[in-house]
Amino acid sequence: MFRFEDPAYLYLLAAVPVLALIRFVLARRQRSRLRRFGDPALLRQLMPGVSRWRPDAKFWLLEAVLALLVVMLARPQMGTKISHEKRTGIETIIAMDISNSMFAEDVEPSRLDRSKMMVENLVDNFTDDKVGLIVFAGDAFVQLPITSDYVSAKMFLSDISPSMIATQGTDVARAIEMATHSFTQQQGIGKAIIVITDGEDHEGGAVEAAEAARKKGMRVYVLGVGSPKGSPIRMPDTGDYIKDNAGNTVMSALNEDMCKQIAEAGGGAYIHVDNNSNAQEQLNSELDKLAKKETSSTIYSDYDEQFQAFGLIALLLLIIETCLLDRKNPLFRNVRLFARRKKAVAMAALLIASTATAMAQSDRQYIRDGNRLFRAGDYAGAEVAYRKAIEKNPRNPQAEFNLGNALLAQKKDSAAITSFEAATKLESNSLRKAQAYHNIGVVCQGHKLYAEAIEAYKAALRLNPKDDTTRYNLELCKRQQRKQQQQQQNKPKEDKDNKQDGQDKNKKDKDNKQQQQKQDPEKMSKENAEQLLNAAVQQEKSTQERMKKAMQQPRSRKLQKNW
Repeated sequence: MFRFEDPAYLYLLAAVPVLALIRFVLARRQRSRLRRFGDPALLRQLMPGVSRWRPDAKFWLLEAVLALLVVMLARPQMGTKISHEKRTGIETIIAMDISNSMFAEDVEPSRLDRSKMMVENLVDNFTDDKVGLIVFAGDAFVQLPITSDYVSAKMFLSDISPSMIATQGTDVARAIEMATHSFTQQQGIGKAIIVITDGEDHEGGAVEAAEAARKKGMRVYVLGVGSPKGSPIRMPDTGDYIKDNAGNTVMSALNEDMCKQIAEAGGGAYIHVDNNSNAQEQLNSELDKLAKKETSSTIYSDYDEQFQAFGLIALLLLIIETCLLDRKNPLFRNVRLFARRKKAVAMAALLIASTATAMAQSDRQYIRDGNRLFRAGDYAGAEVAYRKAIEKNPRNPQAEFNLGNALLAQKKDSAAITSFEAATKLESNSLRKAQAYHNIGVVCQGHKLYAEAIEAYKAALRLNPKDDTTRYNLELCKRQQRKQQQQQQNKPKEDKDNKQDGQDKNKKDKDNKQQQQKQDPEKMSKENAEQLLNAAVQQEKSTQERMKKAMQQPRSRKLQKNW
C-alpha cells in the first residue's frame, strides 16, 4: 500500500503549472522583441550558436526537480507488513432507555444500573462480534458507533446517565429507527437490535418501527426492566420523588404487553429482567441463534520511507540540467561542468541535504524497531528504541510521541505527559499535534485532573475540529468536573450538618432530661403517645386523599411527561 505521510505538502505542486505559464508569457515577449530586429530566419543565421530547444529542456528539467522535491516533502511510504484479520460473529446495536423512569428501584440497585450490568456482561461474552450503543429518552442519539473495540464500549457505558438527554420521555420508535441505520452494509450477517426499556412508550410507533426493522433482516429483542407493580422514581441528585402535573407521586410500572408486542413485531423475543441472572442466559441463547459470517480485513501495519528514490531522480535530473548548456556545442569541445556559480551552489546544497537525509535515516530505523516491539507487547524495549531515536535526532516529534505511548502503556503517566508535551512543541503537522494533546487529556482525565484535561482537549479540537472522540471526551470531562465540584461543595456542608445535628441532639437530650426531672415520667409518656397517634391519623388521612386523587386522574399518557 502506497501513501503519503504528509499529503498537505502536495498542494505545492500547484507552483509547477504557474511557473510554466510564466515561462510561456516571457518566451512570447522575447520572440516579439526579436522580431523588431528583423526576420526570424535571418536572425537564426546571425546567431548560429543559439539553440531553440535547450532552454525549454532545461526549464522542464527544473520543473521536474521541483515536483520531485515536493513529493519528497510529502514523505511517500510503502506498506511493508500486511496482516489479515478474520472475524466470525454478529452485529449488535444496543438501544438503552435512559429516561428518568430508569431511576426506579424496583430492581436492584436500580433499573438503569441493572441495565448497565446486563450490557457489560453481554460485551464480556462477545469475542468476534461488533457492538454499537444508542441511548434514548424523548430523543435518541448514537453513543458509540458499531465497533469491535469492547474497551471503548465499556468506557462509554459507565458514563451513561439521564442527564445526557435534555428531552425527557420515552420514544422507543426513534431508537429503533436509528438502530436500523447504524449497522454496516455487509450482507448475510446476523443483525440484532436489543432495546432495554421499562416499556413506557410515550410517543407511539414502536411496533411499526420494529416491524420495519424485521423486514430489513434485523431482529428486535426487548429487555423489560422493572416490575409490573410499579415503583416511585427518586431522583438521585435531590432525593425527591418525581411528581406529575397534579402534584401526585409518579408510579412507573413495567409495560410488559407493549414490550411483547415490539419483540413479536421485530421477530425477536421479549425477556424480563429481574434480580437474577436468568435474563442474561436467555439473551445469550437467543443471540447464538443468529447467523454468523466470517469477515476479513487487510491491514498495513508498517511503512518504509520511499523518498530516497525520488531524491536520487531529482539529483540526476539536476546534473543533466547543469551539463546541458544554453548554446549549441558540437563535439562537446566547450563543455564546462558547474561553470555557473549559482548551479554549483545548488548542487552543493542538494548534496548536503542528501547527506543529512542519509544521517537521519538511523533515527527512523530506531522508530521502526520501536514500533515492532510495541506491537509485540514489549513496551520496555520499545521505550529504549524510541529513546535511541531521540538521541540521534532530538528534533524528531514522532519519536517523542511514540515514546509517550510506550510510557503510557507501562503506566508511567507523568513521563508520558512530558513526552507528549515535547511532541506538541516539535510537531508541525496539525493532526498529529492534536493527537498528542488528546493523549495528554486522556492521562489527565484518568487522574481526575479535569481542568488540565479540558485545556488539552480544547487545544486538540482547535487543531482538529473534526475529531468527534476528542469532542465527546471534552463534554464527558466537563460533566465529571461539575460532579467533582458538587461533591467537594457538599462534603463540607454535610460535615457541618452532621456536627450541628450532633450538637442539637445533645442539647435536646439535655433539655429532655431536665424536663423529665421536673415532670412525672408517666404523664410525659402519655402525652407523647397521644401526639404520635394524632400524627399517624393525619398522615393516614393525607395518604388516602392522595390515593383518591390519583385514582381520579385520567389513564391516557401525555407527551409532556418527563420520566
